[in-house]
Amino acid sequence: MGGKLKALFAQTDMTVGKPWKQIVIFTIPMLIGNIAQQLYNTVDSIVVGKYVGDNALAAVGSASPILNLLLVLFIGISMGTSIMVSQFFGAKDRESLSKTIGSTITLTAVSSLIIMVLGSVTIRPLLKMLNTPASIIDWCTSYLLILIVGIMGVAYYNMFCGILRGLGDSLSALVYLLVATVINIVLDLWFVAGLQMGVAGVALATVIAQMVSAVLCFFKLKRMTDVFDLKFKYLKPDMENIMTILRLGLPSGITQAIFSMAMVVVQSLTNSFGEMVIAANVIIMRVDGFAMMPNFSFGTAMTTYSGQNVGAREFDRVHKGAKQGTIIAAGTSAAITALILIFGKYLMGIFTNTSELVTLSANMMKILAVGYIAMAVTQSLSGVMRGAGDTMTPMWISIVTTVFIRVPLAYGIAHFTKTPELPGGRYECIWVSLLISWVLGAVLTVVFYRIGKWKNKGLE
Repeated sequence: MGGKLKALFAQTDMTVGKPWKQIVIFTIPMLIGNIAQQLYNTVDSIVVGKYVGDNALAAVGSASPILNLLLVLFIGISMGTSIMVSQFFGAKDRESLSKTIGSTITLTAVSSLIIMVLGSVTIRPLLKMLNTPASIIDWCTSYLLILIVGIMGVAYYNMFCGILRGLGDSLSALVYLLVATVINIVLDLWFVAGLQMGVAGVALATVIAQMVSAVLCFFKLKRMTDVFDLKFKYLKPDMENIMTILRLGLPSGITQAIFSMAMVVVQSLTNSFGEMVIAANVIIMRVDGFAMMPNFSFGTAMTTYSGQNVGAREFDRVHKGAKQGTIIAAGTSAAITALILIFGKYLMGIFTNTSELVTLSANMMKILAVGYIAMAVTQSLSGVMRGAGDTMTPMWISIVTTVFIRVPLAYGIAHFTKTPELPGGRYECIWVSLLISWVLGAVLTVVFYRIGKWKNKGLE
């Protein structure tokens, strides 16, 4: 029994076995983990909305795009590390694997300190630049400041999870995240409902919970001596490894930065429609986070699967897994989307007691429905390309769909739908533009996957 339990928490060699089975087995714990991760933000929103009010809910939502923008460097480091770890693990290169992990730990520490300093001094100016309503700007500032000061816990958790995923171990990260999620929920209720700390209490609860999950992940990695060495000599920065991590990871970080900047720009448009639309957007994005979880989970699974098999030079197996994984991801997304459409109003009612806000949020969620299936295709095939070392193509697709399609469409629709009754235009522009960008992104991703240049990007 002990041996079976130990095997569940071990690294997984995805170069053997049935591709679809390996992908699904790897994805399920990660999907549960991603849902638990989403609970951080969702519980924050529910507690704030119920115990503080709709304006506080709007404050937490308005802060999210700025926080995501400040986290892009860690997303890049995590992605670059995961790709290198998966390929070196697939190639059975212990020395390179150890150097990569050691360099990443040092790189994350330096990056965290930089973000803490830069983030602390830019938060309020950014909020003012975005026309954040005066009624919520103080709440937004305090929420973001606490999260930025505690950024190291978030950074190391994401980085350690990237390493575990690259090694094929998605279950350990799940267990640690579930522990942290419970801590987060308990602290949310205590700090906000009990101690009346408002949005600051929500931020503090999240920071503490993320730090706990990071520490647990670190001790798990320290025990994996059969796979790599976590010694002091490997913590010395290896510039070749660091440059490769950044080369592979920064396109993903830039992709997220572009997406976050677009969200910031669109948030400014959203803010112009007033607190009710801001709060509706917060609710939709929280539900959207759950709807998108299977897509992100399958995308990450495909990155690990592709990375290990490219490292082992098994390209036929990569193609087979890409096809099977994408079909399963699209089917899963279709089922979840149907549930959201059927039970939409009940989901929105969790966040607020305001009936008008519930109806508005549910109606806008229907606009996005088909887009989740398109995103399943985009995430799965982008994951294959990233795992092979081609992180540039998904980045360019994201730039095109976000900068040149989503943002101009949102503002364009708002402009051309202005009337005396609607001086700012129709607020539906926020979600219609997002849907169109998702669908076009899926089309472009399929085209570039079929062209196949990603097959020549593997690490030597």
